[in-house]
Amino acid sequence: MPSLKDLRNRISSVKSTKKITSAMKMVAAAKLKRAQDNAEKTRPYARKMSEIVNSLVESNKSKEFKYSEKKMNKAKNTLLIVCSADRGLCGGFNGSIIKYTKRLSEKIINNGGHVSYIFVGKKAHQSLQRDCGEFILDFFSDIANPSIKFELASSIRDKILELFLNNSMHECHLIYTEFKSAIAQTVRSLQLLPLNSLEKKTEDTLNKSYDFEPSEEEILNEIIPKNIAIQIHTALLENLASEQGSRMTAMDNATRNANDMIDNLTLFYNRSRQALITKELIEIISGAEAV
Repeated sequence: MPSLKDLRNRISSVKSTKKITSAMKMVAAAKLKRAQDNAEKTRPYARKMSEIVNSLVESNKSKEFKYSEKKMNKAKNTLLIVCSADRGLCGGFNGSIIKYTKRLSEKIINNGGHVSYIFVGKKAHQSLQRDCGEFILDFFSDIANPSIKFELASSIRDKILELFLNNSMHECHLIYTEFKSAIAQTVRSLQLLPLNSLEKKTEDTLNKSYDFEPSEEEILNEIIPKNIAIQIHTALLENLASEQGSRMTAMDNATRNANDMIDNLTLFYNRSRQALITKELIEIISGAEAV
C-alpha cells in the first residue's frame, strides 16, 4: 500500500499533467479555427479545377497526351505521397495514416508492383522508414511553421512530374486525412497521375460543357501541373486541420481522465489518512488501558 507522501506526490503529478493537457487543448482549438478556415476556403477552387481537368481528360480519352497512362511491359512503379503530423499527442491521427499506407502498399506489392514514398511529416516517416527506407525518395518536415506554403506543394509537384515523365514512376497516389469535424476525420487517397484512370465524373459534371481555346491538349499540358500542385496544397491544409482537431479531442479526453484520476486518488488518500488516524487512536487508547 502506498504511503500518504507517495499519494500526495502522485496527485500533484497528475495535476501538473492536467495543466499541460488543458493548455495543449486550448492551443489546438485556436490553431484548429485558423486551419479549418484555410481548408474550407481552398475546397471550392480545388474541386472546380478538378472538374475542369476531368472534363478535358474525358473529351481526350481517345488520344494519348503528355500525362496519360503509358503502355509498359515491366512492373508498375507506384509513388505514395504520405501526409502525416510532425508531432504526436493527437489520438489515432498518425496511426490511421500509417495503417492505411501499409494496407495500400501491401495491395500494390501483391499485385506485382513496386512502391516508393515521399513523406510529408515526421511521424509516418519514423514509423515506416525501417521497412521501406531504401524506397524513400524525399522527406519534408516542419511544413506548418508558421503556415503551409504553396511553394512546398510546387516542389513536390515538380518531383512527381520529373519521375513520371522519365518513366521512373507510372502511378502516384496522395494519402492524407480529410477534415470533417473536430471529432471526425477520414483517411483518403487521391490519384494524381496518370489522369485517364481517374474516378468517373458525377452526373452534375457530365452535364457541363466547356469551350476551350487553344486546343484541349495544349490546355491539358498546361493546367495539369497546376492542378496537381493545388490538390497537394489542399490535401496538406486538410491534413493540418484534421491534426489540430484530433489533438484538441485527444487533449480534452486526457484532461477529463486526469480529473477522474485526481478524484479517485484524492478519495483513496482521504481514506488512507483516515485509516491511519484511526489506527493511531486505537494504539493510544490501547496503551492507555494497558497502563
